[in-house]
Amino acid sequence: MMDDQLLDSVSYILPALVTGFVAYYMFHGFLNQQNADKKLNIMADKKKESLPKKLQAYERMLLFCERINPVKMLVRIKPTSDDANDYLQLLIATIDQEFEHNLVQQLYISKETWLSITAAKRAIINKLKQVAEVSNSANDLRENVLIDFSKTISPTETAIDFIKSEVRKLL
Repeated sequence: MMDDQLLDSVSYILPALVTGFVAYYMFHGFLNQQNADKKLNIMADKKKESLPKKLQAYERMLLFCERINPVKMLVRIKPTSDDANDYLQLLIATIDQEFEHNLVQQLYISKETWLSITAAKRAIINKLKQVAEVSNSANDLRENVLIDFSKTISPTETAIDFIKSEVRKLL
């Protein structure tokens, strides 16, 4: 009689336990899936919000590269005196000022892009210094820079190409 009651109890309890465990695991899996979906939606929303900022940063850095392109810079910035060194310092100060104005953009662009832009900036400043060493006047410096940069691809063009490839990856 006791054995029959025990068997009856087990026959009622065992299906209930199995059903409870199955329900628990299904509900647990459902909640995990819901949380994963929520995280995915949140990440997608953040990406939507950050994409315009990233694109704007890439645009600003492309504009920076255009503005420090030596040929374009010489057209925009006229010498204030006939001294080549004064003109060199004016050009370098302009490049540095443009750069400092855009420093915060590094938050939104890739590290590789930032490195290519800073490398282009350094290369241009170094080339300007080299050309200034053999220039006798500000106008001579302008002519020598134009001649020198017309022979090769400007470092800014390389950086611009890199920026464009990074933007294509984002879109």
